[in-house]
Amino acid sequence: MVQEHTARFVADKQIPAAPPPRSESGAIAWLRTNLFSGVFNTILTLLGLYVIYLVMAGITPWLFLDSVWNASSLSNCREIDDGACLAVINERWLQFFFGFYPDHLRWRPSLTFALLFVSLYPVLFSSAPRKLLILSAAYPLIAYWLIWGGSIWGPVLVAAALGIGFLIVQYGSRALANVMDEGVAFLTSVGLAIIAAVLWWLFLVVPLDDLLTSIVNIGLEPVESARIGGFLLSLILGFTGIAGSLPIGICLALGRQSNLLIIKAFCTGFIEFIRGVPLITLLFVASVLLSYFLPPDTEFDLILRVIIMVTAFASAYMAEVIRGGLAALPRGQYEAADALGLDYWKSMRLIILPQALKISIPGIVNTFIGLFKDTTLVSIIGLLDPVGILNPIRADQNWNGIVWELYGFVALFYFIFCFSMSRYSMYLERKLETGHR
Repeated sequence: MVQEHTARFVADKQIPAAPPPRSESGAIAWLRTNLFSGVFNTILTLLGLYVIYLVMAGITPWLFLDSVWNASSLSNCREIDDGACLAVINERWLQFFFGFYPDHLRWRPSLTFALLFVSLYPVLFSSAPRKLLILSAAYPLIAYWLIWGGSIWGPVLVAAALGIGFLIVQYGSRALANVMDEGVAFLTSVGLAIIAAVLWWLFLVVPLDDLLTSIVNIGLEPVESARIGGFLLSLILGFTGIAGSLPIGICLALGRQSNLLIIKAFCTGFIEFIRGVPLITLLFVASVLLSYFLPPDTEFDLILRVIIMVTAFASAYMAEVIRGGLAALPRGQYEAADALGLDYWKSMRLIILPQALKISIPGIVNTFIGLFKDTTLVSIIGLLDPVGILNPIRADQNWNGIVWELYGFVALFYFIFCFSMSRYSMYLERKLETGHR
């Protein structure tokens, strides 16, 4: 009888694991841990919710319930309702996006914007087809041709200079390595490639462009830079500065740590000078002072001058961010690269830089976000970015006096792009995380 009684309590199968209590996982656990973990935190949470309620109670009716989307003027909006006069956004949204770009040519910046995402896809996500990197490399010249128009031979000749420079580095470094140190040979070939590309751009691009255009005229209708504005201008300045500042910043950071005196002095001087001057001063130099140092009757596009200054400014800050990542690496990583018999460039490319860039991701993205927001400063020198485009809109008699709706719309645009960059940096950090917390 005892044996039969005890056999009833013997499990004859595996008992599945029970889910954790609701109070220990999920949303309830998160609320208890982060918002209601004590009396003081509970009081702060309730006060915060009350403040949010007051703010939303004032904004929601004004922005959503009582807003006016169809009206001919600010006074007409007020006659319809006392909410947000979003009719100005409804009427002028094309001007916000394209500035004064010709109406019949707006398909070109739209196509450029679409190609931007296609070209960024293989750069930002490793799962993308690697063949798309060809489009990523060619995108800057394609975008320039689509937006500004003109002959197609100009961008082709600019790309040809880059190809010539690549050949000089590829074969020149091998030839010079027979008579000098391999690292010095590489730097010498890079210098020769830069000189050759600059000479090509200064003296051969324009004559060859005119010659080829006279033979085979393939091109788009030209558009003046003065007609480019709005979000289009911000994207041009922001993404060009971001794309240019990262490789230049890497070179400056490596140059500042170089043992070669001239290279180290040049990189250090450039970084310290640019970081010691406000961006607005560099923009004034680009728009006003630079023309005094150019030969008479020289045409140097204002947007191109601003792009150069913005890229140089961001590159100096980027160099210091990357130098911090290089300094954060343990000395053993450098010694391990030397122990493997790797030369300087291979050790940097395969071991040092990948780790330094991973460490520097938050600082790099922070610099990108700051650069993208700083593009609004170009309104001070007369360029019609989204902030500058507000002046002609507010000068219109129909919309004179409207403020919150316009600036809120511009703020929303910058928030979307900056928040997206922040989210991507967090995704990249999680993807590259290899250590243990």
